[in-house]
Amino acid sequence: RQAAMAGEALSCVPDVQIDGDGVFKYVLVRVRGAGAPAKDVVRGHGWAEYHADLFERTAEELARHGLSCECLGGGRLSHRPEERKIHVYGYSVGFGRADHAVTTEKLKAEYPDYEITWADEGY
Repeated sequence: RQAAMAGEALSCVPDVQIDGDGVFKYVLVRVRGAGAPAKDVVRGHGWAEYHADLFERTAEELARHGLSCECLGGGRLSHRPEERKIHVYGYSVGFGRADHAVTTEKLKAEYPDYEITWADEGY
């Protein structure tokens, strides 16, 4: 029963929440519910001065639904909606580099008509 509830809460967590345009930090977060499979989500927002700000807010939101999470790393996103492009790059000093390939797959699912690229270079 608990696993079913956790699975339900997990399915309500959006895979991607990022700002509509600009260059901003992002984190890749593994979300877990009790007894439910884990799921990786992408969070990126311009208001965050540090990657930890993104992670802490995400962790608080998830905790309200009985879910726990860990940060798998961070980087930056350049979102250019007028060109239908998102570029994933960089790293987080505190959390290390996220797996940009995983992030890119998540973004492609959310933005199927975009050109989404990534690189390990850059900060």
